[in-house]
Amino acid sequence: MRFTTHDIIPVTRPYRLDLTVDALRRLAANVVDVVGPDGAYYRALSNGRTPAALRVTQRRDGSLELQTSARDSHTVIPVVKKMLGTEYDLRTWQRRASEIPWLGHLARELRGVHPPRYASLFEACSHAIVFQQISIHAAAAIMRRVVEALGESVKIDGIELIAFPTPSAVLRAKESTLREAGLSTNKMMHLRSVAGAIESGEITEADIEALPTPAASERLVAIRGIGPWSAAVVLLRGFGRLDTFPLRDSGVARSIKLLSGDPDIDVDAVLDRLGPVRGMLYYHLLLGRIRNLVPPMPD
Repeated sequence: MRFTTHDIIPVTRPYRLDLTVDALRRLAANVVDVVGPDGAYYRALSNGRTPAALRVTQRRDGSLELQTSARDSHTVIPVVKKMLGTEYDLRTWQRRASEIPWLGHLARELRGVHPPRYASLFEACSHAIVFQQISIHAAAAIMRRVVEALGESVKIDGIELIAFPTPSAVLRAKESTLREAGLSTNKMMHLRSVAGAIESGEITEADIEALPTPAASERLVAIRGIGPWSAAVVLLRGFGRLDTFPLRDSGVARSIKLLSGDPDIDVDAVLDRLGPVRGMLYYHLLLGRIRNLVPPMPD
């Protein structure tokens, strides 16, 4: 396989590809979103045929350079722009974060990160289900095994890429395959439930995009396996809804207490001050841990 098309994608500045990709990947165990030895971002996207490979780098002027093996890059560009949050205007976040001294420091250190999004509704829901109620490292290991078992792979630039499994791949998978990947009975059933709902058209990305956040949350919770916390994760990481926040995440609450230096801090009050951009706090706490700007948390 080789790259056949080349495009330039403008970004809303300030923008840093490295920070945004780190926020998308979360952990090095991620085999879907790959950083190459040269620092370029690689990904394989399912398109109904052989997955399309893409490579993204950042140019000196801040814009992104996209190379892809897809015959028509115009089908890939919107997905890349969505995944890498290229069009977000984060001035409101910068202003509100600067009004909270401990958060303002973190926001300055991570200036340029944009909110990433999963490539599809199914990918967002799958992560929300697998990452429920277990440590991030255990969940990442399970997700990696699921992807390796069910995803289609391609090789380009000497790098093996695995496309995230499609809903039909999960529905076709043997129960033993999913169990061997580490999925519990409940999570296996929930993953199949979401896959079936998406495959049948019972729920679509367009459905969710058209709804305001509260109604979108209700729509997601109606699907077996998606609770309020999972719906918040899907809306934030799958749809870029910065007005939502996975509040019941105890690790996030502990990180806020450590970062602020106040063990009695009112987390709800912090979220209220951030208002419609509260979701950016999630990414800053995540990157703060990854880059040792926030004290490490026990699982």
